[in-house]
Amino acid sequence: MTPSINELTHKIIGCAMKVHSTLGNGFQEVIYQRALGIEMQFQGLSFEREKEMPIFYREMQIGTRRVDFFVEQAVMVELKAIEKLDDVHKAQAINYCEAYNIADGLLINFGGKSLDFKRVYNKSLINPVNSIGQARKNYGEE
Repeated sequence: MTPSINELTHKIIGCAMKVHSTLGNGFQEVIYQRALGIEMQFQGLSFEREKEMPIFYREMQIGTRRVDFFVEQAVMVELKAIEKLDDVHKAQAINYCEAYNIADGLLINFGGKSLDFKRVYNKSLINPVNSIGQARKNYGEE
């Protein structure tokens, strides 16, 4: 049975919390990325790390960018290791969801004393609560 998008994002956030509680803040982003990969694997999540994703404009590919994680063929995860997330970081994550044609994403910051995360959406796609099937369909998984 496919988990709901809420169950999936909660599981990813739980993995990030475990990493942050173990490592604390102060490391480079790549350290958190490696640790999160280990934790998600331990929790049974399938993912691609540093997945090169096409960026489209008017249904034409205009380039590519690597997403930190693409989890369960449904959720884009963008990591930061900075002191504080700003609106520009959230806007960037939303833009990535739109450019990748993915409905749901997470922006996770390991740089603060507490883990900070934001759930982001591509408003042009279907209802985010039921978007796992849409993401899989977009990437040929269904």
